[in-house]
Amino acid sequence: MMPELEMKGVVKSFDGFRALDGLDLSVEKGAVYGLVGPNGAGKTTAIKHLSGVYRQDAGEVLMEGKPIFENPESKSRLVCVSDDVFFFSQATLRDMMLFYQGIYPRFDELLYRKLGEVFPVEEGALIRRLSRGMQKQAMIRLAISAAPDVLILDEPMDGLDPVMRRQVWKLVLEQVAERELTVLVSSHNLRELEDVCDHVGILHKGRCLLQRSLSELQDNIVKVLIALPEGRELPEELHPLHDSLMGRLHTLILRGDAEENTRRLAELQPLYMDAVPLTLEEIFIYELGGADYAVKDILL
Repeated sequence: MMPELEMKGVVKSFDGFRALDGLDLSVEKGAVYGLVGPNGAGKTTAIKHLSGVYRQDAGEVLMEGKPIFENPESKSRLVCVSDDVFFFSQATLRDMMLFYQGIYPRFDELLYRKLGEVFPVEEGALIRRLSRGMQKQAMIRLAISAAPDVLILDEPMDGLDPVMRRQVWKLVLEQVAERELTVLVSSHNLRELEDVCDHVGILHKGRCLLQRSLSELQDNIVKVLIALPEGRELPEELHPLHDSLMGRLHTLILRGDAEENTRRLAELQPLYMDAVPLTLEEIFIYELGGADYAVKDILL
């Protein structure tokens, strides 16, 4: 099946700096795809290509197999809520609603009115005078009301309180379930992404280190706590991504099937052993640790 969104070998440079370096990315229809990476990895640049703001230097940026840049038909089915929200300087919420109605043919005014119960932003208020959190609420209300096929979110919950964050995700996931809305979200809040995403892509230096379903990621890497009898050592061929020792207790991060890893370690007849799945934050740290991004100990 053709992906809803796709980037193939995308290259983008700014003044000699290569922000995207052959980026490959694929988002299936109806997925909630979390795009994560360290600062400067290229996440926002990728999002600006997917939303049709930037033209790539090389490669392809596609929606259902068609180029997005300068393609009004594709853009009419795609909405992006950026970290730095867009609105006209003298616009009220009603002005922006009329603007969205003009460019999104499926804009649902009835839904927009109903969402007013959730997002209490005054229709006549100048958006530039609102707090950052209220501006985000206004833009999310407009984005959902546009009834897009693809919703792109760049740090969407920044500035929102915990109750509103939960409300926004509830609304977005309802749209995913009801009409197979495709969502691509970039955020540094990995704990939040873990709750809502079914697929994850990790960017580093303008490339995608990996992209998989979250369940596959968690199945392929495991944390093992193990205490060995005195004089017994871990096998050299184990090659852990991480090994820390506190007393006799090793904390190991291992690639591969959890059952297979624990079976091999059980042959050492440990005094204690427990295997636990990694959080998305831990996967992020250890995957990037292999790309010279490990947390370092520094003595000052």
